[in-house]
Amino acid sequence: AYSQLTSLVRRATLKENEHVPKYEKVHNFKVHTFRGPHWCEYCANFMWGLIAQGVKCADCGLNVHKQCSKMVPNDCKPDLKHVKKVYSCDLTTLVKAHFTKRPMVVDMCIREIESRGLNSEGLYRVSGFSDLIEDVKMAFDRDGEKADISVNMYEDINIITGALKLYFRDLPIPLITYDAYPKFIESAKTTDPDEQLEILHEALKLLPPAHCETLRYLMAHLKRVTLHEKENLMSAENLGIVFGPTLMRAPELDAMAALNDIRYQRLVVEMLIKNEDILF
Repeated sequence: AYSQLTSLVRRATLKENEHVPKYEKVHNFKVHTFRGPHWCEYCANFMWGLIAQGVKCADCGLNVHKQCSKMVPNDCKPDLKHVKKVYSCDLTTLVKAHFTKRPMVVDMCIREIESRGLNSEGLYRVSGFSDLIEDVKMAFDRDGEKADISVNMYEDINIITGALKLYFRDLPIPLITYDAYPKFIESAKTTDPDEQLEILHEALKLLPPAHCETLRYLMAHLKRVTLHEKENLMSAENLGIVFGPTLMRAPELDAMAALNDIRYQRLVVEMLIKNEDILF
């Protein structure tokens, strides 16, 4: 009875909030077998059957009938008890679960890099030892913001830059999302500088808030990296070569098209770094 009552309360709240514009975090529903009697948290009706009676959101734990899942508003509020890892986790899910603006991996790695690595030659271009990068990844997955990435643990700054690049490569939806990708590429193909900036500005509006905020923070950091170019030899162009394919992935599977896009991806990142103060 208690379960049914909470379901009814949940349903009333869902209905009430239907008129409020929602933050675009969709539920991550997976088919689920419930032990013991269960009621749908959307329609409040019983979930029949012995196995696979409905679906459960892997991010917030909402339990609903499969057919009801199509009608649930995009109001997923991820809960840390369901969001177990940091790497390979959807970016919006991670920041909402941790109540932060950006993923803590990005903040912590950038803080570490800026405190001791800005003059390091080939910063972001030189690869760190892959086993140690894997260690950093495991530390973040296990300990979250308590992960120790200090100089005492990892003396080589290239391990931290490697861990940051790996975080972006592992994202299920790239930082520059598949939806926004064509607009960003269009900006790189445009020759007129003013028009380029206009298209880039439009493209940024297509990014979900957490993606846009993370990109803004990263570009401000990469701009600071270029201010030390004399020491680290990393220009906006060099950083574009490194970060283009890391932050952008072509949505279509056509290998030739994806190859052709690589130079445009490089240009997009280069333009974002150079115009960071205007665009964000």
